[in-house]
Amino acid sequence: MQRIKTDILVIGAGSGGLSVAAGASQMGADVVLLEGHKMGGDCLNYGCVPSKALIAAAKAAHGTAQGGAFGVIAPAPQVDYAAVMQHVADVIARIAPVDSQQRFEGLGVRVIREYGSFLSPTEVQAGDHVITARRIVIATGSSPLVPPIPGLDTVPYLTNETLFDLRDRPKHLLIVGGGPIGIEMAQAHVRLGSKVTVIEGFKALGPADPEAAGVVMQALRDEGVDIAEDAMAAEIRGRAGAIEIEARDGRVFSGSHLLMAVGRVANTERLNLAAAGIATDGGGIKVDAGLRTSNRRVYAIGDIAGGLQFTHVAGYHAGIVIRSILFGLPSRAATAHIPWAIYTDPELAQVGLTEAQARQRHGARVEVVRFAFDENDRAVAERRTAGQIKLMVLRGRPIGATIVGHGAGELIGLWALVLANNLKMRKVAGMIAPYPTYGEINKRAVGAYFSPRLFDNPVLKQVVGLVQKWVP
Repeated sequence: MQRIKTDILVIGAGSGGLSVAAGASQMGADVVLLEGHKMGGDCLNYGCVPSKALIAAAKAAHGTAQGGAFGVIAPAPQVDYAAVMQHVADVIARIAPVDSQQRFEGLGVRVIREYGSFLSPTEVQAGDHVITARRIVIATGSSPLVPPIPGLDTVPYLTNETLFDLRDRPKHLLIVGGGPIGIEMAQAHVRLGSKVTVIEGFKALGPADPEAAGVVMQALRDEGVDIAEDAMAAEIRGRAGAIEIEARDGRVFSGSHLLMAVGRVANTERLNLAAAGIATDGGGIKVDAGLRTSNRRVYAIGDIAGGLQFTHVAGYHAGIVIRSILFGLPSRAATAHIPWAIYTDPELAQVGLTEAQARQRHGARVEVVRFAFDENDRAVAERRTAGQIKLMVLRGRPIGATIVGHGAGELIGLWALVLANNLKMRKVAGMIAPYPTYGEINKRAVGAYFSPRLFDNPVLKQVVGLVQKWVP
């Protein structure tokens, strides 16, 4: 058994762990990184990267079919599903060197390709290595949740970890789960020529603003996705190519392939957390505001720490713990300024409070301002007019923004900046957006907030009248 002493031990080479390892090593710390599976973690190999590559292919197919509105008539697209999935694999391969073992070893990180398991509060075993570190960061992420639905273990099913291995297009894809993964993959596959049914036990995109979610749901239904809500799966049966899902209310759904997309579960099973005195809860490892666990030497970041499960959150967490570990600075993680997006067409993005959350917390003091995409000239020119921006404003400061429409994931960045810096609406009013761009939607929403204050203000009108009368 080889013993190693280091400043920082990082367990998990997903986005959060890689950010800690790269940052700490380049700033002079001695770093050991453990990864028992694939470098890059879920995001590179099974999540953000492959799903967005598949969505891009689906958009290309859909765009070809929709040219008639612009006077461009093209034959129906012929989708080569195997070639689409090869495109996905190529995208992963193009990005993989950035997350590779070779790159991180070049940065000075010692990379050990083994899973880590705690032996004590200060020791972790990885293969034939025992590592003692001044500080340890757990960044092992999460895996697809596979619920104990009767019969599921008797039929073949896909998760996000196996979906991108397909080379034959599903004839009829059944998706259990109407969250972001399920909805994104539903639209992508219907555009690629599959029949798709989404079976959701409650409401599809339930945590999202219902107005915005409704726009997305209507777009999917218009494209042919069958969305069954309040359809809790009670039994699954059948065989490859002929699968049935029976809901509790008796509805039966039949298809050729099954994708389980009902959520995520934290990857804690290999860690032997009890040996380190690290407490857990239903969502993963319990952490304080500084992302420290019940073992003060150990931090947990990203999906394993519960809360928002997004790649950019893991990266944000990495910055928090780097400041704490390397510089001894007090650093606390917050969530109010963290945006998220669902990459359907139209997209749905959120930062801060939704309308319902804002009204529950602040009551009638909240002002809600809307501006529709169909009033934006660029959206009209490109026939992408579905959607709106909705701002929740308290005493002149935005406390939340919901955007549904083309490019919502890009547009939300401005409001993430505003919330992160506690800016007032008048600061955004000073921004000039080039014409014609979708970025004007943000500026026009601010204009909708100030318009009644300017144009319906009798005192202001009196002042203007006096100026016109008396100022030469």
